[in-house]
Amino acid sequence: RAENESHYDSESFMSALQTTGDISTTCMPIPEDATFLDGVPAKKPKATVCPESPSNGSTPTIAPESSFHLSPTPFQHVLRIPFSPPLLPPSGGSPLQIIQTIGPYTPPLFGTVVPTGPTYVIVSPQCVSPGAQIFPLSPATGTVAPPELTGSVLPVGSSSDSACQGSPTVDTLSPTKDLQKHNDSTSPKAEKKIRPEAPECVKDYIHHTQSYMRDVCCSMRGGMGMESHYVDAHLVQRKLLIKSGKNANKCLEKELVVLSDSERKKAKLDRSQLFHNSDSKPKQSFALLGKAGAGKTTFIQRLCLDWASGSLPQFQFVFLLNCKILDLTQSNCSLKGLLLDLSMSPRCEDSDSVFKHILSCPDEVLIIFDSFDHIKDFEGLLQSPAKSHTNTKYTIKQLFSGLFQKEILSGCTLLIATRPKDVLNQVLRKMDSLLELCGFSPEDIELYTSKYFGDNTSLQESALKQIKNDRYIFSLCSNPLLCWTTCFLLEHQESGNDLPSTLTDLYQRATSKHLQLASLENSSLCKNRKLLDIPQLCKMAWEGFKNHDTHVNPASSTELLDCALKSGILTSFKTSECQKNHFADLFTQNLLSAVHLVQSKQVNEKMVVANSVVHQKKRKVQGESQDVLQRFVTGLVFQKAPDGVSILDSSVNIKAKRKAVETHLESMKPNDLLPARLLELFHCVYETSSAKFAKLLLKNLPDNLSFYGTQLCPSDVYVICHLLQYASTLKRTFSINLQDTCIPISGLKELVGLQCIKAFWAHTADTIGLWEDLHRSNDELNLKSAIEKFTLHPFKATEGYHIESLPVLVQIHREKKLPMSEPVSALDEGVPALRHLQRLEFELGVQNGPELFPKLVEALPSLESLQHLDLEKNQIGDSGAEKLAAKALASVPSLQSLSLYGNAIADIGAEHLALALPDMNFLLDLNIAFNKFTDLGAKKLGAALKNCTGMKSLELWNDCIPYGVFEHLRLQDPRIRSL
Repeated sequence: RAENESHYDSESFMSALQTTGDISTTCMPIPEDATFLDGVPAKKPKATVCPESPSNGSTPTIAPESSFHLSPTPFQHVLRIPFSPPLLPPSGGSPLQIIQTIGPYTPPLFGTVVPTGPTYVIVSPQCVSPGAQIFPLSPATGTVAPPELTGSVLPVGSSSDSACQGSPTVDTLSPTKDLQKHNDSTSPKAEKKIRPEAPECVKDYIHHTQSYMRDVCCSMRGGMGMESHYVDAHLVQRKLLIKSGKNANKCLEKELVVLSDSERKKAKLDRSQLFHNSDSKPKQSFALLGKAGAGKTTFIQRLCLDWASGSLPQFQFVFLLNCKILDLTQSNCSLKGLLLDLSMSPRCEDSDSVFKHILSCPDEVLIIFDSFDHIKDFEGLLQSPAKSHTNTKYTIKQLFSGLFQKEILSGCTLLIATRPKDVLNQVLRKMDSLLELCGFSPEDIELYTSKYFGDNTSLQESALKQIKNDRYIFSLCSNPLLCWTTCFLLEHQESGNDLPSTLTDLYQRATSKHLQLASLENSSLCKNRKLLDIPQLCKMAWEGFKNHDTHVNPASSTELLDCALKSGILTSFKTSECQKNHFADLFTQNLLSAVHLVQSKQVNEKMVVANSVVHQKKRKVQGESQDVLQRFVTGLVFQKAPDGVSILDSSVNIKAKRKAVETHLESMKPNDLLPARLLELFHCVYETSSAKFAKLLLKNLPDNLSFYGTQLCPSDVYVICHLLQYASTLKRTFSINLQDTCIPISGLKELVGLQCIKAFWAHTADTIGLWEDLHRSNDELNLKSAIEKFTLHPFKATEGYHIESLPVLVQIHREKKLPMSEPVSALDEGVPALRHLQRLEFELGVQNGPELFPKLVEALPSLESLQHLDLEKNQIGDSGAEKLAAKALASVPSLQSLSLYGNAIADIGAEHLALALPDMNFLLDLNIAFNKFTDLGAKKLGAALKNCTGMKSLELWNDCIPYGVFEHLRLQDPRIRSL
């Protein structure tokens, strides 16, 4: 092979002459000392060596000098090349033909090949120029091969072709290597894309839009300044657990990978990291998830303000679209109209020039869809996408589909903000990044409260003290909207008044105070409550709730709309084309809807019961909106109308409706409720403020409470703890499953500390975090209680995070101390949860099973009471079976049932298991069916079974065992079964 560009001796040249068949072609560099027959000296070569691998594995032969056939064609030069006699093959070998071309693979070349032996085509360096077309790289050597050569000399599917594809890469000097520096400098990855310079009209539009954004987004709700009052909420990177099956699209929250409290802290991101691409594949679609009141709209306003201030230089254009005011069925919209007319941007004077520039740089365009969950019809959202940038008219739904599927404006960045339960999962599954907006931490609550009251130090201190002293209100303030509502109420209520004790009372008081202030400001318009048609406002809210719509009918009375707008109950959204009024938030609309249901004479008791509490039978779920309405209806039915200005009318008799709700509560059977519905029942009972119904609920609760898979926020934890306190009077104790609930460690500490909780199961990492927190605070009594209450039985690992923390727990058990600490007296006997675990199911499947199985093997010897081990369908293979047999099975003498069904175990793995079987004295049943071992492995297992007199069954049938062999084994030992 050639190693030196300036000099090639005969040995290096001959070693490069490798051929594959009777007629094959090799491109070679011309040796420096070679001369042509006509006296023309060979120029310094820069050609490519393309050696062909022998197709049949034999060593190629080269004919002696007498056997060389030189073509007489005038289009070539024939070379004199000094060959060393020892390098030439013996007489009788195939002739060798050497051709030097003039043009780059001109047709006359192929007519010169004499079909008598190997042919070598020598390419002159003049044939390659930087401007010539560079063909795709050969899979064999990385060299350039033109289609004419591969099509005429080596037919598709030939043995030479297949051999070439499998031959090793040869590192040689070549024209393509000489051009490598040029190619590197002009490669798409290294080349900075040249942007067309924006015309002056486009620059003016961008500056105008940024100025407009600064004016529109500079303030938050209540007139507070964004710069002065905004508390930067963190984001948490979330991942989807892709499920299959007919029910896979029912609920997104069940598909989000649940993070422990410690994992959530590690996964936190700042606002500046939102569009940061750490992966090789650029992210172009983002989903911002958050419950009602989490601050999604405020976060987006802050993002737009960042862009207007120059903090997002990667985007020339930002278009904000509010889905509340978009008519997705409107069929006369174009992409240009969607971006320039329907977005929250100023009117564009030269829309054609601006849109033309947008099309020229799509990767510098950010399109935001706020309130995406307000899309009414998700059916067919990703079908029939728009495919044209021109003035073709589409529906807005088709335009979104086209943007999302990159059919139009490919390369732009999409950001949608939505609630997790109310959005179509098919869209979020295809998002490049899922981000959840965190609520306020305790530190954020203090910071927001101090910013809200500003320079009024005395009021600030008084408000913060009241919030901290009321645990329920403090837990509600983790929601930014409810934190603002609480601060508003503290600012305007009379001193000495207690804070509300329920969510219903909080929002009823705040809404009434809003209307009162609006009436005082507009005394000529609303002199008294009668002039303000509150029942009409409540009816509009109910009609909107039924239609999943926040829009207010513009035909309503002007006085009512003006007062509602001034009070903040309604808010106005403007675009360049229209202005629409909407209810300000979900809580306000749902409270007014509940007032209509409770106080309207047109609504009967049956309708009230249908929208209050939780129902046993499965109904169509409306998500978070329905949950909030149920709490408000239940709370209003049991709440007395307060004195003064209120949205409640004390003259309305609601006794019949209250009695109907009471009857429904008394008939509830919590045993039959799913975890999410059980949580809602807890909230509805809490809203009644009735000890009678709290005790009734606890009396009917099962001994094993489960909130598995239901995300618990601080207010959820408070409500559960508050109601469980009544258990002491009933002398009841409970086990509680908090697995996959995202419960914060502070909430876990509060729940585990209850006397009525005898056992709990939570994320292993969070449990260890709880123990460390109690140890740091020197709370040894509660630490011992938390260690004793923790349980793992039965342990069912369905996700990787169920196993990843298990080695740490085993280490604590073995060393009898917490990580990075001294020995703890509470751990003198290890971790009881590991000692008492009897059943373990490892169900990570093909994707994660083989990777995490070694961690399980390391933990098994510590499970001294384990009786049932289920390892079905994890593809652990022979290596996994060997590890299991060598390290774990003999260390778990109590094991009675072992299932290795469908794990791709072959004969080697079966042999290792057969060696371990006699030492498993208590094993009764072994299921190793549907693996890959043959009759050899089956016979080994059958022979081992003879030494296991206590075993009752061995299932080992699979397709690799001959039926006759299996029947013979079964006749020898009837404990061998097929199914």
